[in-house]
Amino acid sequence: MTARAADRARYDRATAHLDAPLAIVDLDAFDANAADLVRRAGGKPVRVASKSVRCRALLERVLARDGFQGIMSFTLAESLWLARSGFEDILLAYPSADRAGFAELAADPKPAGAVTVMVDDPAQLDLIDAARDGGREVVRVCLELDTSLQLLGGRVRVGARRSPLRSPAQLAELARSVARRPGFRLVGIMAYEGHVAGVGDAVAGRPLRSRAIRLMQAAARRELAERRAAVVRAVRAVVPDLEFVNGGGTGSVQHTAAEDAVTEIAAGSGLYVPRLFDNYTSFRGRPAALFAQPVVRRPGVGVVTVLGGGYPASGAAGRDRLPVPYLPEGLAYDPQEGPGEVQTPLLGSPADDLLVGDKVWFRHAKAGELCERFDTLHLIEGDAVTAAVPTYRGEGRTFL
Repeated sequence: MTARAADRARYDRATAHLDAPLAIVDLDAFDANAADLVRRAGGKPVRVASKSVRCRALLERVLARDGFQGIMSFTLAESLWLARSGFEDILLAYPSADRAGFAELAADPKPAGAVTVMVDDPAQLDLIDAARDGGREVVRVCLELDTSLQLLGGRVRVGARRSPLRSPAQLAELARSVARRPGFRLVGIMAYEGHVAGVGDAVAGRPLRSRAIRLMQAAARRELAERRAAVVRAVRAVVPDLEFVNGGGTGSVQHTAAEDAVTEIAAGSGLYVPRLFDNYTSFRGRPAALFAQPVVRRPGVGVVTVLGGGYPASGAAGRDRLPVPYLPEGLAYDPQEGPGEVQTPLLGSPADDLLVGDKVWFRHAKAGELCERFDTLHLIEGDAVTAAVPTYRGEGRTFL
């Protein structure tokens, strides 16, 4: 029996009393992945990205481990909710225009002391001030550095379009604006190198493309390490007591942690290890989050149909954004239909061994987004479900 077949047998035994559709997290794999992130961080704390987990119980579990410290959130409303739930160190990774949220933040010392908001433009400071509605709490601020690799004088850009701030001078100028402005305190710098951390460098069947990605990423790491160090020096000249410099992502943990200027690493997808993280040479994780769909039809030889399953991930549309049939091994989508809103036909010889009511296990393309489809995660240890915990959706929270 292969390791994957053994996992399927465990998951089927553990959930035999549960009807699909359902979602699980294999805690043995989750904990092993957490330990690997800490190992690769080399002693620097890992800030867990909540958008990649979207479950308070699992955020609490991973933050109870040595090596993890703080949350990287994705909306202001989520940040306030987490702060009121007892989480104490929350970095909002994206600028916000949530005026009601900023009024709440500025009016209450508890969330104001726990939440740090992201800024890359003085206009965002203006919006926060206009939203205070009399609130006098000091707002903690982090500046975001654009990490993209720019070549040929900026005519070629590799990386996400995020912050407009690239140079040490630009970040130092905004740092001075924050320092001069009553009601704000600059505490950190963030730089997310998504073109390194979030792009696999071992694309199956594409050796030339894989080599090109590795060359690009090596060049990007060198350029960013120099620029990030210069930015940190420039900002510390304005704000010497800067609390943190955050960088990285699941795919670049060990590389980013090697930079002296970086004080902490961000990661989250590496806990669940969705399918987009199969194509990396820098690490190997264990799939921890899966969902099961029930077989509801047997249309013919080599074909079964499962209920639903059309759960595409965000990003540029393409096959790599689709979930994949994972267990039993050997099933594939019908290329004329793909995963459907209500039903999904699956082709392959393993179909002939599946009965109506059996489960087919899938892996989502991205971490966290699976939790927008399910209100409960069944936690598996060994071959038993040991707990059922709500996702954000299960707690009635859909932040984006």
